[in-house]
Amino acid sequence: MRISVLLALSATLLSPSAAGSLRVATFNTSLYSERSGGLIERLHGDDAAARKIAATIQRQRPDILLLNEFDYDAGGAAADLFQQRYLGVPQHGQPGITYRYRYFAPVNTGVPSGFDLDGDGRHDGPGDAWGFGRHPGQYGMLVLSRFPIDASQVRTFRNFRWQDMPDARAPQKPDGSPWYPPQAWALFPLSSKSHWDVPIRTPLGTVHLLAAHPTPPVFDGPEDRNGRRNADEIRFWREYVSAQAADWIVDDGGRRGGLAADARFVIAGDLNADPADGDGHRDAILELLEHPRVLRMATPESAGADAAARAAGGANVGHRGAHRHDTADFGPRAGNLRVDYVLPSVGFRAVAAGVFWPMPGETGHDWLDASDHRMVWIDLAD
Repeated sequence: MRISVLLALSATLLSPSAAGSLRVATFNTSLYSERSGGLIERLHGDDAAARKIAATIQRQRPDILLLNEFDYDAGGAAADLFQQRYLGVPQHGQPGITYRYRYFAPVNTGVPSGFDLDGDGRHDGPGDAWGFGRHPGQYGMLVLSRFPIDASQVRTFRNFRWQDMPDARAPQKPDGSPWYPPQAWALFPLSSKSHWDVPIRTPLGTVHLLAAHPTPPVFDGPEDRNGRRNADEIRFWREYVSAQAADWIVDDGGRRGGLAADARFVIAGDLNADPADGDGHRDAILELLEHPRVLRMATPESAGADAAARAAGGANVGHRGAHRHDTADFGPRAGNLRVDYVLPSVGFRAVAAGVFWPMPGETGHDWLDASDHRMVWIDLAD
């Protein structure tokens, strides 16, 4: 496992969060490339999408930020470039921002399995990697923080095997036989990218950022291999924060068990699951939202999301969930959905929360085409 925590020299500008509060955010940035090293090449130039992503971050100024779909490279070159040439420089009229600490590590996307996992008769395609991807590290994750990361206590679960989760939703063919060959199932990791427990020492005490990006529950067949994996990836966090988490939970360093009962946490990421609409197993996300250790709070929302869904029409017309809660724009065929989450633990107060989805004519509306997802943020206090 690789850990990288960067100490920068310059000071961070103050966050616009309420006085005494802590702003935590998640943002699927779509900063990935189809080629290994491609994101680094993009960021060496003047990448218009990266500038818009940076402007959004500069506008909202979270204290702790999880970036999904940010390609991983072992040396951290892409993160260096993004922090120094994009975040650290004013973009679209927004002041630069510096994060003194960061964390990144390998993910399963693009890592060859050697098996035919998608059933197309080949074993060397992106659907045959342990997580869908065309090269190792595609669709990776990056944590940025104003506050120190306790690197020695980070736990990762990239190698946790799916079969070791009790009652794992193993995909099956229509005749009831296993979808995956036994040799593949014995090695198959639960995480399509990884699951991270990143402790961060904040003015509110140590906060465990529980970061993940479960696979989309689509692009499969009647075996529902992606839908089942998505549901169990989400269920992992539910089990991890349960008061009596069993010792079947084993991290990549061999440590067993879940999160301590008195630990504060924030679950963050693109979970690819909407509690009311879409193709996922809704029970998985609903059970996480209703977990007794997850804070009951108003759902983050935006007027821009409501306006966008009504303007797009299509599948949005039949959606049951409130449009104002949407966090991603998947076009009129799939509609807009709530799939990105920042879920704090009980013990916090939610001072404010929202989705960065400006209305037409408002600052930032013309940045939205940089990603099909929107930043979700919450301000926490004691």
